[in-house]
Amino acid sequence: MEYFVQQLVNGLTLGSIYGLIAIGYTMVYGIIGMVNFAHGDIFMLGGFAALIVYLVLVGLFGGIPIALALFIMIIVAMLMTGLWNWVIEKMAYRPLRGSFRLAPLITAIGMSIALSNFIQVTQGPRNKPVPPLVSSVYEILGISVSLKQIIIVVVTAVLLTIFWYIVNHTPLGALSAPPNRTARWRPCWVSTSTRPSRSPSSWVQHWRLWPVRCT
Repeated sequence: MEYFVQQLVNGLTLGSIYGLIAIGYTMVYGIIGMVNFAHGDIFMLGGFAALIVYLVLVGLFGGIPIALALFIMIIVAMLMTGLWNWVIEKMAYRPLRGSFRLAPLITAIGMSIALSNFIQVTQGPRNKPVPPLVSSVYEILGISVSLKQIIIVVVTAVLLTIFWYIVNHTPLGALSAPPNRTARWRPCWVSTSTRPSRSPSSWVQHWRLWPVRCT
């Protein structure tokens, strides 16, 4: 029984990482209807960005707390991957909208190869060892649970909750939803003439569209 629970904990940790990666695949396919084969390479860029940030922080501030270093690494990695995705979509994918269906897929495969070779040229073909930032291990009823596993599961749960709320309860989520999705928000719109903004001066000067629930 202990062996089963131990493997369950390990599987939950690994599944949390896969779940974060799957969010990107799902959103890209749901919005623009293509499989982004370069998505995994973007995560690779984020990993290298986090490693470089860690080495810079250690070189500049030797006694920086681990928690602060991890927070800065995560923020920088998220910003860098977001910037890379924006540039790739702007330069490679957007010009192919409306083209034949295989064109974006071929472009995504080419982008994946280009990013992989870019990392091999700039960082070398060998794996980069990451120093153990979090090494604490807890024994709970004979089951080993590391602090790293706890952080992975907690961060994944928080991000998935935020993502679920944005998709299902905000106008931004309504705009990013696929057209055939049967969600709470449907493509019905009202202007500020029926739902004005809080600023009285903008009631007449600005007209905005707000998604509402259809009845």
